[in-house]
Amino acid sequence: MPSDRILPAIGMRLLSVVIFALMNTAIKLAERHGASVSEILFFRQFGACLLVSAVIAAGPGLPSIATKRLPAHIIRAVVGLSAMAFTFNGIVALPLAEATTIGFTVPIFATILGALVLREPTGWHRWAAVAAGFAGVLIVAQPGSGDHFPLWGAGCALAGAFGTASVSILLRQIGKTESALTTVFWFSALSLVPLSVIYARAAEST
Repeated sequence: MPSDRILPAIGMRLLSVVIFALMNTAIKLAERHGASVSEILFFRQFGACLLVSAVIAAGPGLPSIATKRLPAHIIRAVVGLSAMAFTFNGIVALPLAEATTIGFTVPIFATILGALVLREPTGWHRWAAVAAGFAGVLIVAQPGSGDHFPLWGAGCALAGAFGTASVSILLRQIGKTESALTTVFWFSALSLVPLSVIYARAAEST
């Protein structure tokens, strides 16, 4: 990455962390007010689809969403939606602080996948940081009394972190030919297909 783009990229990454923290808090609040995970997922993606469609219509125009890489977008949607479902279930099942702590494994998994899949150079110092990061997460996330840390929630949070890291690898590949807006649009639109069915069935059963 050119040096003149590193600082803006770091800034956007930090801003995304803040936004994700706010979203995680909103997920906990929605669940406490009776919303199911499937309902939260549906409205999250529905809102994202409306927002990105408006931005595209006001900017590059709807023709910009045309793609020749639909299979890649489908794979990204499957992996991304699965990761999001696991992450949301982890947030609901765990205290927010512990779910967030487990979420810190995302860059650790991304480093491992970057080395194994993308063949990115990874020196001993990065591998040492990965080991230290895992140890830190285990130390911080371990239960205090042993009776309030559901294994289901921890498993979901870890699966979500691994899936999110996998998405970052897929985005590196898709981003070579697709714009960020195009990628976000197809993820939101494609994931609404199964979510609409799940949400409709859940609504019928209540």
